[in-house]
Amino acid sequence: MYDAIVVGARCAGSPLAMLLARQGHSVLVVDRATFPSDTLSTHFITQEGSAMLQDWGLLDAVMATGVPPVKHQLMRVAGHRMPVEPTAPFAICPRRTILDKLLVDAAAAAGAEVRQGFTVDEVPFEDGRVAGIRGRDRDRAEVTERAHIVIGADGKDSVIARAVEAPEYNTVPNTTCGYYAYFSGFEAAGVELYLGGKQALFVFPTNDGLTCLGVERPADQLDDIRRDPEASMQLGFDTVPGLGERMRAATRIGKPSGFAGRESFYRKPWGPGWALAGDAGHHKDPLMGQGMTDAFRDAGSLAAAIDHGLSGRVSMDEALATFQTNRDTATAMMYQITNMLAKDLDPAPETAQMLAMGLSSQSTAPAKV
Repeated sequence: MYDAIVVGARCAGSPLAMLLARQGHSVLVVDRATFPSDTLSTHFITQEGSAMLQDWGLLDAVMATGVPPVKHQLMRVAGHRMPVEPTAPFAICPRRTILDKLLVDAAAAAGAEVRQGFTVDEVPFEDGRVAGIRGRDRDRAEVTERAHIVIGADGKDSVIARAVEAPEYNTVPNTTCGYYAYFSGFEAAGVELYLGGKQALFVFPTNDGLTCLGVERPADQLDDIRRDPEASMQLGFDTVPGLGERMRAATRIGKPSGFAGRESFYRKPWGPGWALAGDAGHHKDPLMGQGMTDAFRDAGSLAAAIDHGLSGRVSMDEALATFQTNRDTATAMMYQITNMLAKDLDPAPETAQMLAMGLSSQSTAPAKV
C-alpha cells in the first residue's frame, strides 16, 4: 500500500513524485514510456520554471547537459516588440529526451519507486474512492497496486481523468495546428517569437548546438503543412526580414514533428482518492510555451497539498480544494491571453497590450509554489 501512486513521469509526474518522496511518503510512479524518450513539446521553460528547478536542486544538473541559458528574448506581436526582460535564473529550452530522463532519475534518487514501460488498464474503486491502479508491466505481467491517492500526470488524454470522469470547465475550441523541426547552424542569440499575419513563428535554442524552429497556423491549414512541413515553415520564416535567410543557411536534423491541436480546458483536479496534475488537469494552446512551467508549479503545489492531507494537518479534501483554487488563479491570465492570441493568430492591438501586461506580471511574480 503506497501513500501515492503517480501515473505519468514527465514534467508534472516525476517532480511530484520526487517532492512527495522527499517529504517521507511512499510513492510509486509509472509511465508507459521508457526514458530517455521524446514527446511533443514547446521546449520552453520560463524564468519561473527555472527558479523551481533551482529550488529543487536540479537546475545545475539541467544546465550541465549543455542547454544554453536564454539571455535574450525577442517577441514581436502584430509588428510590435513586447517587453521581455530576462532575469536570473534564465529561461531554458531543453530537449525532452534529456530533461524528462533527468526528472525521472531525480524522483528515483529521492526514494520514489519508478516503473517504466507500465501501462495502466483500469482504475479500481472501493466504496466510491479510487483505490489504486491495475495494469501491465514491461513484461506484460498483470499488476495491481493500491494507494491512499492516485495522481494522473499522464497528459491531456489522461487515463485517470477519463476513469474518474473529471468534469471540464472553461473549455475553448481548438483553432491551431503546427510543426517544428531541429536545425544545426542556425544563428540565434536567444528565444524568438513572431506572432501576426495568421501565423506564429518560433526559435528555441536547445541542446547539442541545435535550434528548434516551429510554425503555428490556423487549424484548417494542417493538411497543407503536412504535405511539406519544411517548405511550409520556410515560407513562413521568409515573411520576417533576415529570419528566412537564417533558416536557409541552417541544416535540418531529423524529421519534422507536428500537432493537430486540441481544445483548451480546465478539469476539476481532485476527488475521492484521486488528483490531476499538468496537462491532465489543465491544457491550453502551446502558443505561449507555458506548459512545462505550469506542470512544475502543479507538482510543487500538489505535493504540498497531498502532504498536508496525508499528514492530517488538514483534511485531504480541503487541501486539494486549495490546490485547485491556487492553480486556477495562477493560470487564469495566461489562459485568457493565450486563447485570445490563438483565436486567429492575428491579434488586435488591445490583445497585444494585454499580453504585455501579462508578461510584466510574470517577470515580477515570485517563483513560489
